[in-house]
Amino acid sequence: MADRTPPLSVEELHALVAGGEIDTVVLAFPDMQGRLQGKRFAARFFLDEVLHHGTEGCNYLLAVDTEMNTVDGYEMSSWERGYGDFAMHPDLSTLRRVPWNAGTAMLMADLAWNNDSPVVAAPRQILRRQLERLAEYGFTANVGTELEFIVFKDTYEQAWDANYRDLTPANQYNIDYSVLGTGRIEPLLRRIRNEMEGAGLTVESAKGECNPGQHEIVFKYDDALVTCDQHAVYKTGAKEIAAQEGVSLTFMAKFNEREGNSCHIHLSLADKNGSSAMAGDGPGGMSPVMRHFLAGQLAALRDFSLLYAPNINSYKRFQPGSFAPTAVAWGYDNRTCALRVVGHGRSMRFENRLPGGDVNPHLAVAGLVAAGLYGIEQQLELPEPCTGNAYATEYEHVPTTLREAADLWETSPIAKAAFGDEVVAHYRNMARVELDAFDAAVTDWELRRSFERM
Repeated sequence: MADRTPPLSVEELHALVAGGEIDTVVLAFPDMQGRLQGKRFAARFFLDEVLHHGTEGCNYLLAVDTEMNTVDGYEMSSWERGYGDFAMHPDLSTLRRVPWNAGTAMLMADLAWNNDSPVVAAPRQILRRQLERLAEYGFTANVGTELEFIVFKDTYEQAWDANYRDLTPANQYNIDYSVLGTGRIEPLLRRIRNEMEGAGLTVESAKGECNPGQHEIVFKYDDALVTCDQHAVYKTGAKEIAAQEGVSLTFMAKFNEREGNSCHIHLSLADKNGSSAMAGDGPGGMSPVMRHFLAGQLAALRDFSLLYAPNINSYKRFQPGSFAPTAVAWGYDNRTCALRVVGHGRSMRFENRLPGGDVNPHLAVAGLVAAGLYGIEQQLELPEPCTGNAYATEYEHVPTTLREAADLWETSPIAKAAFGDEVVAHYRNMARVELDAFDAAVTDWELRRSFERM
């Protein structure tokens, strides 16, 4: 990552703590699900001790299921290994104020073992490694994520007590691009926008979406790691702000049978001079680098689907005519394809439309970079674009279940070469844990269909 001015400098933090404006510092890292895990420190203790020496956290934080239950199958952390600690080293370039929590600053941590070797299965370290590989070719990646969510008038506690049934959406009908519809909850959207700005994110816009209560707030693209860190801060902060406002919101990929929450990811490459490495004189205004990079996306898309759609619920989005892709295809400004090429000149980029709102951005972007590097290394040729409705064509299908995606990931030579055996095994086990839990569950769907009629 290039040198950059952090949203908040250490010198500014010292001054704010001395003046009584900051009394709490959060040190956190994204876990396998992309959630922020960490500790809240008294600010003076953080400056005196943690700033220079870091802190520790139980290594089970990268070896539990979604509900934080300990599970088997992880090499790095288990009862047999004693569930020891890993070190959390502050990344000072991520230091920022947290306006929605009074007197609070936050920064990200990189994880390491006691011998200072990186925890290679940690999402942030996985992304760092792929960006280092990309830098060896003289490129940097800029990324933007477009994250949708659904707002409900119920609090999180009310939603829990109701088993997430019969919740009241903040809007009653499709408000896609509706200024009136977003105006209904503008106080919430405005607070999220403004307080994310105060946390160092650059807000672009907010708009309504199709599912009742569904909205999207978009932030300006940035360096790949910066964007992914900001994505995690935003996702956590939006939930905290919603809770403070007495409402709830969900980023789950498919809340109901209507439109799901997407997280389209845009990626572009810059060369050592900061110029676009994707724009060129080739077909569609693309450079040879972009054509190879995009061909790599197609070649690895099915194998890497576990990184883009990491949960059982993720695969409920992939329905024909849903604006979520089903075909392993690319096209110019074609929203029926998994990969959409947009922009021209400096703005030339592609969009991966597979991820949903439940995606871990660090893992997904690592997958995009690794896939693109595979295309460059193998000098893959880009097939002709899809010019029509990709839902109605004979292209390869994206995986339809987590089980299919996990099997493809586990046996993928592309994944093993790019990420290594340890990372492949770690995230295959994550999928196994979720599948075992789901296979043992009795769902509402089964009860409704079977209680009386079977």
